[in-house]
Amino acid sequence: MQEYAVLIAFVSNILFVMALGWYLITNLQWYDYKLSRVVLKHHKPQWHLFYFIAPFLAYYVLGHFFALFFYIVYVPALFWWHKRLDKKLVVTWRVKRFLILLFSFVFLLDLLCTLKSACGTYSVFIPLALAYMLSTMIEKFLFMAYKKEAKKKLKEMHDLQIVCITGSYGKTSIKNFVAQILSKKFRVYATPRSVNTIGGIVGDVNNALPADTEIYVCEAGARQSGDIYEITTFLEPQRVVVGKVGAAHIEYFKSLQNIIATKLEIMQSPRLELAFIHTSVTDEPHAKVTFFGDDILNPHATLEGTSFELELGDEILSLHTDILGAFQSMNIAVAVRIAKSFGMSNEEIIQAVKELKPVEHRLQMIKAGGKLILDDGYNGNIDGMLEGVRLCSLHSGRKVMVTPGLVESSDELNLKLIHAINAVFDIVIVTGSLNAELFEKNLEVKHKVMLADKSQLTEVLAEQTRAGDIILFANDAPNFI
Repeated sequence: MQEYAVLIAFVSNILFVMALGWYLITNLQWYDYKLSRVVLKHHKPQWHLFYFIAPFLAYYVLGHFFALFFYIVYVPALFWWHKRLDKKLVVTWRVKRFLILLFSFVFLLDLLCTLKSACGTYSVFIPLALAYMLSTMIEKFLFMAYKKEAKKKLKEMHDLQIVCITGSYGKTSIKNFVAQILSKKFRVYATPRSVNTIGGIVGDVNNALPADTEIYVCEAGARQSGDIYEITTFLEPQRVVVGKVGAAHIEYFKSLQNIIATKLEIMQSPRLELAFIHTSVTDEPHAKVTFFGDDILNPHATLEGTSFELELGDEILSLHTDILGAFQSMNIAVAVRIAKSFGMSNEEIIQAVKELKPVEHRLQMIKAGGKLILDDGYNGNIDGMLEGVRLCSLHSGRKVMVTPGLVESSDELNLKLIHAINAVFDIVIVTGSLNAELFEKNLEVKHKVMLADKSQLTEVLAEQTRAGDIILFANDAPNFI
């Protein structure tokens, strides 16, 4: 009987540590494997209490009764938490290496603990700490080698032109528009989806960049000072774009000045030939800089598309696109300027703009079941969300909005958004808890629905909407936010 109890304790301890490790690596993956962000910047820190700290303490408080707590309470709770996540852990090789290390450490330590009949903190905390530290060192070593390999590949592509795009708003849209327009004349490859970190870009170069690419269009994002500089010195782009800058990710940068300084790190490319900078960033003249943002004339944006005129020196281009959103004229305008810098003719550019396809989940129009859906799920800035609200105001039927509000922003901007929503929408469904209190207090629409998470969203939409409605999905933040 005693041997049976020892075996149960041995297995339970291993499973417990692995469960804690699963929770830890899931959160690390969400926050770019930065432990400081998991601890200090987590949007739902109460999860740490329920799924990490409290079980950890229970391990020492409950003693021999811990196995009952683990199987009856903790395992079901963690399973329920995982099942309800809309952004689950992606089991990459990095995750596998961490879990293998963790299992190895906990197995060996538990074996020693059992043989010596002396268990302590080390049997839970030490395996986690060792696995995290060793995993971090291994990943840094592998990344250095991987980065060196990617750098070598770029250098071997002697004629490759690189366009790198940063900014607070519109990076992905500009990237896609540049790639679509240039692809009419050149062999173009662009980073997929929202890949914009140094790790993602290095992986993209190694694994996906075709050897015959003539123009590589890359997006660069940042959470802290130095992020753009690291990407810039790796890629060494000849053409760069700094799009509109605002208070996005302000909780990380603390001030707009810090955001601007970080975005302008892109100007330090050693091979810089041309830079296109939005007027919201700076007005300081530079021999290689062309400013944009004030060159749009007579914009007209409806649910049928967008038309505008673009002033290019002494000439004016009249452009039309099916892309929705007045703000997209600015993003298309800088893409046109880049196309001109590569020698494309006005006729080629006008036709390419006319044929532009919408960027997925960015004011993408979908018609389904008699309902008009504006999928703006990947847009999280105030300008874009306000334009989505304006476009919905042009619809003659009922107007429905699904949103968590602005994320990593300020109450002031969320209140500005709420004020615009109140003037247009009939039904608003607020998802998540991040801005729930602010929306609950200030929304003044005919009907509002507050959802703690998106698990019931499909059911609510089926109940609340009907044919003839327009539904705006604005900023589809994952439920860990």
